[in-house]
Amino acid sequence: MTFTLQLQNVSKNFGRIEAVKNLSFKAKIGEIIAVLGPNGAGKSTLMNMISGFIAPSSGQIFVLEQDIAQAPIEAKKHIGFLSEGSPLYPDLSVKEFLSYMAELRGFLGKEKQKRLAEVAQIAKIEEILTQKIENLSKGYLRRVGFAQSIISDPEILLLDEPTDGLDPNQKEHMRRLIKTLGQNKTILISTHLLEEAETVATRIILINKGQIIADGTLKDILFKADCQDLETAFKKLTQGVCE
Repeated sequence: MTFTLQLQNVSKNFGRIEAVKNLSFKAKIGEIIAVLGPNGAGKSTLMNMISGFIAPSSGQIFVLEQDIAQAPIEAKKHIGFLSEGSPLYPDLSVKEFLSYMAELRGFLGKEKQKRLAEVAQIAKIEEILTQKIENLSKGYLRRVGFAQSIISDPEILLLDEPTDGLDPNQKEHMRRLIKTLGQNKTILISTHLLEEAETVATRIILINKGQIIADGTLKDILFKADCQDLETAFKKLTQGVCE
């Protein structure tokens, strides 16, 4: 079996704080993995390391069997990343920003214009392409950030809190979209929303204090916790509480 993503004994320290501790897992095409945990569990740190934005203090991360530390540019070609807060260029219009990101990914001319039209339609942002990013609502910022993450049609998609700031209809659209894209990609979703893990993910990695405390399907998680619902299982596994 070919794994798109492999983490081997990955840790990350910020001074005396150990944000991620000796974490290992593998992922393949067709998996939608919810990285679930309470605030401060290490979810965003983990996503930033997989994307190559920050380096682990120890351990290795392989993207399509390439060590991201040894071949960062080549490995990152296979990754799309929607980071927490969607860092964007506020003085650019949406179209200018996406055009710039497409060019960074190697798109030019008619091919670039075609791809920009496709991602704008997918993310439902056609009506705001001429607006400046600084004037967008939080929901639109997330959708523009999502659009840039899929420009290159990457094999691995990292989505840090993808539905943050979206209204209920937008959340439903995003979740359907993730399910569709997940048939041919490896998707990791960092979230603290239990309903997101339940409705979207084919696999849940539950982390707490930087460590994996459960990894499997929803059914596997409930069995391990000996609970009937994810909310109760989450409390038991992260806080030692079960009703």
